[in-house]
Amino acid sequence: MTRFRVEFTAAAAKQVTKLDPPVRRRLLAAIEALEGDPRPAVSRKLVGAETAYRLRVGDYRVIYDLIEERATVAVVRAAHRREVY
Repeated sequence: MTRFRVEFTAAAAKQVTKLDPPVRRRLLAAIEALEGDPRPAVSRKLVGAETAYRLRVGDYRVIYDLIEERATVAVVRAAHRREVY
């Protein structure tokens, strides 16, 4: 199975660093798991977008693009569900 590389946009990296440490650890663990399985059962494809997916981690959401050709997961946003969309 192909391992995917995880990349963060500057905005997403900044959002993650601002989170409380326990929440940050949970999010980073879930994002790290995307390297092996970029489409886990808890992720959903976003309607109206070809490559965008949403990953639910408690009350937080991670929005990411899956770029198959480059085997890359690009994290675009990571925030509380009320702020992410």
